[in-house]
Amino acid sequence: MAELSSAVPGPRPGEPRPGLVPADGGHADGAHADGGGDRASRHAAVLIVEDQPELIRALRINLQARQYEVRSARTGREALAVAASQPPDAIILDLGLPDIDGIEVIVALREWCRAPIIVLSGRTSPGDKIGALDVGADDYVTKPFAMAELLARLRAALRRDEAKQGQPRQVLIGRWLIDLTAHQVRAAPDGEPSDGGERVTLRLTPTEWRILEILLQRPGQLVGSGQILSGVWGPDFLQRTNYLRFHMARLRRKLEDDPARPRHLLTEAGMGYRYQP
Repeated sequence: MAELSSAVPGPRPGEPRPGLVPADGGHADGAHADGGGDRASRHAAVLIVEDQPELIRALRINLQARQYEVRSARTGREALAVAASQPPDAIILDLGLPDIDGIEVIVALREWCRAPIIVLSGRTSPGDKIGALDVGADDYVTKPFAMAELLARLRAALRRDEAKQGQPRQVLIGRWLIDLTAHQVRAAPDGEPSDGGERVTLRLTPTEWRILEILLQRPGQLVGSGQILSGVWGPDFLQRTNYLRFHMARLRRKLEDDPARPRHLLTEAGMGYRYQP
């Protein structure tokens, strides 16, 4: 991709013209007071969903300058695939995407993803804002926008999410302690240590991790097969229930004391799966 100006690009037809956004978030938008050292924002992974490459570049420059990890997608389907393969800590989402509407993307994400979603859109009507917020967006910023304001809203969303998450999440399944923050499965404190004196760890594949995270986020609740398939493989795989059966069987063999009679990773016939604490 060619090197581009750090200014926010010109509008799509019918959108107002954005103002300039300095690459370093300088005095033009007050970014020197943006509190970029907020601990909640450091090294958080942000997914940008936007089809304008110039705006992606401007956002990437500003976010990386503040120690965010940045990923991007230019279509809704790509966004769902990226979010499923590399779960983000926050999402900045345009509504006017070339394949599916951003509202549909929010709906699909909210079936499994709890990361804060900030809509960044040229749509300014109250109906658009209410619609996005009602289906699961956490905030709504209209174009043209000041970079400092967007960054402040992002930090606030991450702080709220961090407060909700609280301490590192750990779940016990059988003799295994699953640390969702460290992405590690190890023998529980009363389990058997290895010969070297260190506790045994268990390896899960990336796909197994994604399925497990979706289930553990909703303890005791039924999670539909379609929700898991969309969250892990994307919306084009809603009929591939054989994928899910295969990986659930592997998870049970690895985690359950008696895989034939699981106590925690339960199947609800014809509907989906449930994590039972």
